[in-house]
Parts: sequence; structure tokens; C-alpha cells
Amino acid sequence: MEMTNKSSVHSSEKEKQDSIMNKILETISGSFAPILGVLAGSALITALLSLLKTLGWISPESGTYAILSAAGHAIFYFFPVFLGITMANKLGANGYVGGAIGASLLEPNYTNLVSQGAQDVSFLGIPVILANYSSTVFPILIAVSIYVLLDRSLKKVIHKDLQMFIIPMISLIVIVPLTILVFGPFGTYVGEALSAAIQFLSSKSGLLTGAVLGAAWSFLTILGLHWAVIPISIANLAASGFDPIIPMAAAAPFAQIGLGMGVFIKTKDKDLKTLAGSGLLPSALAGTTEIITYGILVPYKRTMLYVAIAGAIGGGIIGSLGVKATGFALPSFLSIPVFTPMSQLLIGTLTALFLTMVLVLVFGYEGNKVVKPAKKVKEFGLDPVEREVIMSPLSGEVVSLAKIDDPLISSGTVGEGIAIDPTKGEVVSPVDGMVTSLFASNHAIGITSDKGAEILIFIGVNTVQLKGQFFTSHVKQWDTVKKGDLLIEFDIENIKSAGYDVKTPVVVINTNQYIDVISTKEDTVQAREAIIKLNV
Repeated sequence: MEMTNKSSVHSSEKEKQDSIMNKILETISGSFAPILGVLAGSALITALLSLLKTLGWISPESGTYAILSAAGHAIFYFFPVFLGITMANKLGANGYVGGAIGASLLEPNYTNLVSQGAQDVSFLGIPVILANYSSTVFPILIAVSIYVLLDRSLKKVIHKDLQMFIIPMISLIVIVPLTILVFGPFGTYVGEALSAAIQFLSSKSGLLTGAVLGAAWSFLTILGLHWAVIPISIANLAASGFDPIIPMAAAAPFAQIGLGMGVFIKTKDKDLKTLAGSGLLPSALAGTTEIITYGILVPYKRTMLYVAIAGAIGGGIIGSLGVKATGFALPSFLSIPVFTPMSQLLIGTLTALFLTMVLVLVFGYEGNKVVKPAKKVKEFGLDPVEREVIMSPLSGEVVSLAKIDDPLISSGTVGEGIAIDPTKGEVVSPVDGMVTSLFASNHAIGITSDKGAEILIFIGVNTVQLKGQFFTSHVKQWDTVKKGDLLIEFDIENIKSAGYDVKTPVVVINTNQYIDVISTKEDTVQAREAIIKLNV
């Protein structure tokens, strides 16, 4: 009995840890999802410029190059701003405040201190460690997470009529200094620790260093911590003209190229195939892997193991063969001439690429989803182990999510569910639970049920652009609601007249926690009727 109890406790703790990790990865993935398109477009511009420069068709000193380079690099330079917006929105806070926090790290009054090498800078007498935060990820991830907690606390104590300007003011006053004083330097210290560890390993064994770097590089990239390692590479080049670090790390981006190729070949999902395909060109030509990293690697956790294994093997090969870089470049097919000997670099990088591709083709990529039983129950109403029933929040015609003009929803990236073409402009609560997110524009609301289902309701397609016009909320974030309680009213005719589709997706975003998410087969539905059943 005692052993059973210990086993049960251990299992419970492991499930809790897995749940926390799932939420972290889901938050990161969901924060990057809205900007994957512009990342892909910008990366393709960078890849095109790299190709044109290599062919000698455009000069890096020309005005044309400078302008196109600005178009391609803007999203990456101002990454803290965009990520601040999307992450705050993902967590149910004000996205513009999140963006302002990121923008403060790039505002000239601060960046001038960094560029001019200012000394003895302090904030209220506290010494400030200056750092360049352009293109960084880690500081803004921490900053926005703390901002969201502060935002939720402030909403409980500040009167609703004052929240619009008081909460942003307090949030910026508190979070921006904390970011510059604590969160940013913390990332710097983590980076310095990584640098010291890499230098130590490098002095002991090229094989070991290459395996560690190749396995870890993709995950350092996810948090933006790879930027802490790059200065070591640049310092090596400046001191001796050679650098062994970037070649060893090169196995990781090539493993991600293999991941993109494998998913592109294997998937039958048109949107995922498009995503994988759009990530391959910038990855292969410019070493810009963000599309594959945040579009495939993070959402599909099984692929993390593939990339780590292939990166370790490829990096170990490169490290043991003593490959060096003669100049700094992001690893890609176009940058191969920078490395010497090139043939030995190719052995390691192509090993990583093809090994990852084969692992995807053989074992699949959908490791983030619960494995479903061979005979899945498909009939609505015949569920043997039913955990929860989701009621319809609207009355109207039932529509497949695949018909929604939003790739993240239609592909099932956000989660499984259905859409409703409403006949009445009222959204009611589909479950007993709590309002865990309410967008400032009132066009979307998130409800977490008492049994754990996380439901997002998006009223219309791209209606966020209406900025709240034609929407009236009857609840606020963190309100407790019952089935059938009125949540939001909206004006169907005026929304349509403004040129927007009012089809409303109802999505279970924690789909991976259920064996089955079974939607109604009816053509029409009334509010408060069962539309989704969740099985365990």
C-alpha cells in the first residue's frame, strides 16, 4: 500500500510538471502564432537578399539593399515589441501595454545609453546593467508574464471606470524598470554562465562540446539565449580568425531544416504543409529558422527529441572533426563557404538534416496530442467515458472550423471545436466556470470550466479590427459564470455591413488533454444545447 501511495504521488507530481511544461510551451507557441506570417515574409526577404548578394547582383552598400534589408530585418529587430503584444493578448491582458514594455527596451533614450557606453547609470539609486535588447526573447517573456499577474491583481482593486488608464500607467511604471534592472540582466547572467560552460567544454573535448551545442542550440534559440553565445564566436574570430562554436551549433538549424522537410512530406494538412514549406527557404538560404522553430518544433513536442538527437550527433561529428568558421554567418547552405573544411561540415550538418527527416517520416510528429484509441467513438451522444459537455453559446447554423478564413483556426492549431453562423447577437456561457480572458475589443472571450475545459469563443473573423465597435460585454475578466449567463451582445447586421464575417468559432484550446473532442452532427443549434462532448 505504501509503495502504491508513493507511486501515485510520484505520478501526480509528474503529471503536474508535464502540465506546467505544456502550458509554458502552449503560451510560447500561441504568442508566436499570430506573427508567423510576417516572420515568414521577412525571412524570405532576407533569404532573397542573401542570394542576390552571393550572386553579385546587388551591393550591400547600395540604397536598394539598405531599404530591402530594413523590410526584412524590422520584425526581428523589434521582436520584443511584437512578442510583448501577442503574449499579453495570449494571456488575456492588454496587448498594447505588452508592446509598450517591449518598445521601452528599444526607445532611443535607453538605447543611447547603451550605444554611448554610459557609466554609473542608476534608477532611484539602484545600479543599472546596460544591455542591447533588440531581437531578444527571454527578457520580454519574463516581463510580460509578471505584467499579466500585476494586471490581474490591479483589476481586482481598481474601479472599472479607472482601469483603462490607471492600470497601463502603473504597469509601465513597475514593469519597465523591473525589466531593465532584473529580467534583462538575469538573461545576461544566464548567457554569461552558458558562455563559461561552453568555453570549459570546448577546452576538454570537441566531440562533447559539439554534441551539447548541437542538442541545445534549438532550445536556446526558443528563449533567445543563443545571442549570449554568439559574442564568444565573434571574439574568437577577432582574436585568431577562426571560431569552432558556430560550426558545432550549425547541426541544430540543419536538423530543423530536416524537420521542415519531414513534416512537409508527411503531413496531409494543407496549412501545416504551407507553413513547413514557407519555413524551408529562409532556413536553407539565410539560416532563419523561426518559422520552423515556433510553427512546428514548439507546438509538436515529439519533434524536440528528434532535433535534439540529430543535433547532438551532427554537432558531435563536426566538433570531433575540428571544423572552424573563418567569418561570422548564420549556418545555411549559402554560408557553407565560410566554414573549413567544408566537406567535413557537410558530413555533420547533412547527417543532422537527414536523420531528423527520417525520424519524422518513420515516427510522425504529433507527439503533443494524446494518442487516440484505434476505434475512436465518432457518434455524438454515444460516448462511453464522457468527461464534460459544452453547451452552445449561440443560436445558428453549425459550420466546420475548416471553413473559417483564419489558418490558425481552420487548421486546428488553436484547438478543436466547431463554428456557428449566428442568427442572434448574443453569446452565453457554454459551461459553469470563470472568465479567464476577455479581449479589450470584446470580440473574443475565454472561459475555463469548473471541470478544466478551456474554451475560446471568437465572434467573427478579423473583427478585432472593429476595436470594440458593435460589441458589448456583460462580464469582466475573472468573473464566475453559470451555463446560459449572458456574456457578450453584438450587432450582427452592422458587423456584416462593415464587411466582416460573423461566423463564430467555439474552440477547446486544451484539446490534448482529451481522448476525443466530439462535435454535434446537427446542421443548426440553439443556444444552451449540447454541441461538444469531451471524453477521457
